[in-house]
Amino acid sequence: MTVDPALHALPISDRPPKKWRQTVNAILFAFLFIFPFLIAQSCQMVFMLPLLLFPFAGSRNLYDEGVRYTKGSFATLIVLLNQCFAPTRLSVTFEREGQGCFSEEQINHIVVRNTEGKVIALKLPTKSILIANHQMYADWWYAWCLTYFMGTHKDVFIVLKRSLKWIPIIGWAMQISKFIFLAPSRASDRVELVSQLSALGQQAERQNKPFTLFLYPEGTLVSKLTRPISKKFADKMGIPDMTNTLLPRSTGLHYSLRTLAPCMPTLQLLDITTVYPGDIHFATGIPPMKYGQSYYTLRSIFFDGVPPPVIHMHLRIFDVGRDVPIGDISISNNKVDIKKHDKRRAVELDFPDEEKERFDLWVRDLWQDKDDLIVKFHETGSFVAQKEGTCVIIPLELRQKREICYAFCLYLPALVVFVFAGSIFFLL
Repeated sequence: MTVDPALHALPISDRPPKKWRQTVNAILFAFLFIFPFLIAQSCQMVFMLPLLLFPFAGSRNLYDEGVRYTKGSFATLIVLLNQCFAPTRLSVTFEREGQGCFSEEQINHIVVRNTEGKVIALKLPTKSILIANHQMYADWWYAWCLTYFMGTHKDVFIVLKRSLKWIPIIGWAMQISKFIFLAPSRASDRVELVSQLSALGQQAERQNKPFTLFLYPEGTLVSKLTRPISKKFADKMGIPDMTNTLLPRSTGLHYSLRTLAPCMPTLQLLDITTVYPGDIHFATGIPPMKYGQSYYTLRSIFFDGVPPPVIHMHLRIFDVGRDVPIGDISISNNKVDIKKHDKRRAVELDFPDEEKERFDLWVRDLWQDKDDLIVKFHETGSFVAQKEGTCVIIPLELRQKREICYAFCLYLPALVVFVFAGSIFFLL
């Protein structure tokens, strides 16, 4: 489908009426993703939940591998949908804390290309917490696409608002995928966060499996509604507000790092600063005091076929044990085997206020750096100076055509049920 390439630079409300081709595009996308996905997830619950409800030898491992397989299939599917319905590419620059931006030689060590020169993989940390600024609901979609190239897409876990937990079918599927639902301000939810992360972290380390946790410290999107709240909190704290982001909340990230670091010695923190192109009068991206959701929604990207032509990402890599001030995580003070202790006791093993304040300040400084980095991008069109680092362009496309079968494997249970039901109906 051909769409005016300049449409992405106009706010959605200012775009011309949809053409019939966009309507056809929306119907086709729904047919290939939304409707079959809901059916497939329903079948997933039918086939996978019995492994937990009626356990037998090896049922737990079978269930875990089933979850990994379906999450990998979903990640492959969303890359394919980008390729077919919303073609775009990632433009990524890299920086390691304490070492500066990656040189061309360093990038050559982490980037894997095929014979045609296209990037097909990134040799990045396989055990990490991924944090980023949050501009629109598609952020998690593109972050998951990035993990496809990192090779951790089967082992993604996302921290979500508790209100999403019981959305019919989708919420249940996210529970099966072991996503974590919480409101960090509630003490009981911190218990749940520590409990689940400890179990997931120990399992990943014991089985030598990848692990990537998505967490957005701002807690919500930058929008007309949330901007005044951030400003009010900044005034209350006597600190300057951000220009392009919201003031971050450090509690959930702090608990996550302190929980995972003792059981994952190689844990890394991947901090992504993202800028989307937008606004016809502001060539380098969505301008300050404008909002990503005004230009891009999941519906406008995939139904209307107006994706961002490129997603700019600057990736900073922190070694948690060396670069991040999470406080004392020695065994004597913090490491508790939740299987042998009461969950509430595990989280009540608190840490000093000065450690919390030090980490909160560190996160705030990190977000100020992120805000300044976005300003730099707006002024120069790049996160880094040309001599400082090299940009890696990654088309959001499948590595091999045969992965199309893997992308649609979620639909197989639905197809089996449909054929079986049809056969019964025909016989009757």
